[in-house]
Amino acid sequence: MRADILVVGGGLGGVAAALAALRAGRSVILAEEFDWLGGQLTSQAVPPDEHSWVEQFGVTASYRELRTGIRDYYRRHFPLTERSRGWTNLNPGAGWVSQLCHEPRVAVAVLEEMLAPYRGSGRLTVLQPYRPVSAATDGDRVTGVTVAHRDRPDELVELTAPYVLDATETGELLPLAGVEYVTGFESRGETGEPSAPAEAQPMNMQALSVCFALDHVDGDHTIDRPAGYDFWRDYKPDFWGDRLLSWRSPHPRTLEIVERSFTPNPDDDPLAVNADQRLSPGDGNLWTFRRIAARRNFVDGAYASDITLVNWPMIDYFEGPVIDVPNASWHLSQARELSYSVLYWMQTEAPRPDGGTGFPGLRLRGDVTGSADGLAQAPYIRESRRIRAEYTVVEQDLSLAVRGEHGAVSYPDSIGVGMYRIDLHPSTGGDNYIDVGSCPFEIPLGALIPQRVENLLPAGKNIGTTHVTNGSYRLHPVEWNVGEVAGLLADFCLERGESPRAVRNTPRLLADFQDRLTTAGVELRWPQIVGY
Repeated sequence: MRADILVVGGGLGGVAAALAALRAGRSVILAEEFDWLGGQLTSQAVPPDEHSWVEQFGVTASYRELRTGIRDYYRRHFPLTERSRGWTNLNPGAGWVSQLCHEPRVAVAVLEEMLAPYRGSGRLTVLQPYRPVSAATDGDRVTGVTVAHRDRPDELVELTAPYVLDATETGELLPLAGVEYVTGFESRGETGEPSAPAEAQPMNMQALSVCFALDHVDGDHTIDRPAGYDFWRDYKPDFWGDRLLSWRSPHPRTLEIVERSFTPNPDDDPLAVNADQRLSPGDGNLWTFRRIAARRNFVDGAYASDITLVNWPMIDYFEGPVIDVPNASWHLSQARELSYSVLYWMQTEAPRPDGGTGFPGLRLRGDVTGSADGLAQAPYIRESRRIRAEYTVVEQDLSLAVRGEHGAVSYPDSIGVGMYRIDLHPSTGGDNYIDVGSCPFEIPLGALIPQRVENLLPAGKNIGTTHVTNGSYRLHPVEWNVGEVAGLLADFCLERGESPRAVRNTPRLLADFQDRLTTAGVELRWPQIVGY
């Protein structure tokens, strides 16, 4: 099969890349491994992690279209109360992590709606569920990618396109196509970063998480005791301050050992939730932290319970990396076992506020995550392989402690903006949280240009960041922005007969491309604001 642009990976970056290229008039092949498009927003079941100004500015027009579409979908199809229906910035889950927490299936519907005209016209071909297994190259160009059906590995499809975009969750095309890349922690000598170690640690990567959805209803919904439960119940990381399966864990920003509360179905007012990361991470009560359906937003009886999404400290799996190791599948299975063990612990042994133990009314909602085993379809992998890029974003580019009142470095080749604290979860090298205040930052085009390869572009978390700055650049709006720009850049290069490298390094071409981005609704600069 052949198209103008091949996008491998159908997460947020991949969908944004495909959509941008399609709207520019290109034909696109989009290959995705899991049953839902949308990646961390859907198959990984992670509600959006966004900055405090998201309702005003700081995201692309098409990302805002996605957010508006989700709210409109609820207003059209769900039995909202009149009060919630009239809530301009409707937060269906009234979660404290984000101003828009919602059920993943709604995002799937909206993403499919955005792509539907191009499926109908035949300019978009979606291959699902397919994953890349090999790539062909000719010098510094990728000439083709072979994908295999996830469930029938002998079913292969060969794909070719002038431009290939790697939007996979782990940068899977990079080793297949021989693209130079880095993993894990770079050394301080290489990056100059205050938070980097003296020596590089390529196998030291952020924890992954296998998320799941819960509600709390009458009856006993306790799952079978997981085979590895005894191990996880007794497991106590050196830096955790308690067993991993407990309500106690380090505070990400201070590392103080704190105890979080857990109160299913509090009778709170959804409109009173103030999801502002400047004020608080929002994780004081784990139930409302990433709640994706607040029953008080809906008419009486529509929802028997709130629905909450478990992406909490105790499901972080940091026993080993799953990139460039022979036992990746074993670690992924252990991460799933950990998530089941956390659920079983909550159902049977977790301390309750009334002095008792266990919440047997907790019910696993695999119907919400679209999976037969009850967990999210895909693991939430925070850290990808990252290209060795023409420009690599480093901590001192955006750290609030380093930059202060000067704000983040402003790049002449900015192709978007983002904002999130440098938020690193415990890692496979035994590190605790690394959580550093950030300035609102820009995304440099140089971070999307491989040092050597000419026609492969990163379109997700695999851009030229470091282990440290990936902590800010890995979240939903930035991944979408990166993917959208990769799709627009491929179109621009096809139209002009130029390479991505030439666009970045030729002032006239760069100015024209940035004008194209601005016209498409991509914000290139921040107003004068202060980070957190």
